[in-house]
Amino acid sequence: MASSLTAAGTQPSAPSFSGLRRTCPKLDAAVSFSHRVNSSVRLVSSSNRSPRGVAAMAGSGKFFVGGNWKCNGTKDSITKLVSDLNTATLEPDVDVVVSPPFVYIDQVKSSLSDRIEISGQNSWVGKGGAFTGEISVEQLKDIGCKWVILGHSERRHVIGEKDEFIGKKAAYALSEGLGVIACIGEKLEEREAGKTFDVCFEQLKAFADAVPSWEKVVVAYEPVWAIGTGKVASPQQAQEVHVAVRGWLKKNVSEEVASKTRIIYGGSVNGGNCAELAKEEDIDGFLVGGASLKGPEFATIVNSVTSKKVAA
Repeated sequence: MASSLTAAGTQPSAPSFSGLRRTCPKLDAAVSFSHRVNSSVRLVSSSNRSPRGVAAMAGSGKFFVGGNWKCNGTKDSITKLVSDLNTATLEPDVDVVVSPPFVYIDQVKSSLSDRIEISGQNSWVGKGGAFTGEISVEQLKDIGCKWVILGHSERRHVIGEKDEFIGKKAAYALSEGLGVIACIGEKLEEREAGKTFDVCFEQLKAFADAVPSWEKVVVAYEPVWAIGTGKVASPQQAQEVHVAVRGWLKKNVSEEVASKTRIIYGGSVNGGNCAELAKEEDIDGFLVGGASLKGPEFATIVNSVTSKKVAA
């Protein structure tokens, strides 16, 4: 996700370093199928076609696009953004969620089309009470939120939230009926050291150790070096990590969870690069930062699902 983006239509190059990890037999075994990297859409045989266009996705759920507005906006700018979203034409077979700053959730909920669901940007680890500055899951539900973003890198690396704490927050949110957008991702020095998979798997394990069910979890892979920098993981780089994450879920949770869980990408996604990213089989959608503050561009990202579809 990005707070500042390059002009639509350009895609900055990702950092030039080789590989995601050092050679490690255990990791290689766990993600041996990660070499299915392919930037083209996989064709689906006519015998397996559904009544509508078929999306070539490894995950079996709908394409999912979330907009994280972060600490941005005023009453006036959000009124304009909501108006743009209400008039946008969005592909029907996409789950669309936006996450306004807490103080504007009620304004957005009361004026935004029901086509788009609302998410909190964070929630407390348990029931509300004497926790100054926090927002409880119960309050998010009361105001109409269906989702919450947890584990975002800005919460991990700026606020200092630890893996175990984030896992407990996710477990509580899920137990109270909220869906969780569970964020994972490595820093630049971790990628350069070949630790991308190690870091992502450790963060993923903290969720797996705590959550009661994966039914309402969307995993968001967000390489920290691509958030707000204008640098984007190449489609192949993103695909390789998504395949590895799905492989980890298959090995450590269940094959069913690996198949059903949507794994979305975040990191300077914009209207110019979303279509190529969306073509990758294991990229099931996006978590968008700066571009989600621009209604028409956010709609373009939502509609990038068409890049994934094949003829019915």
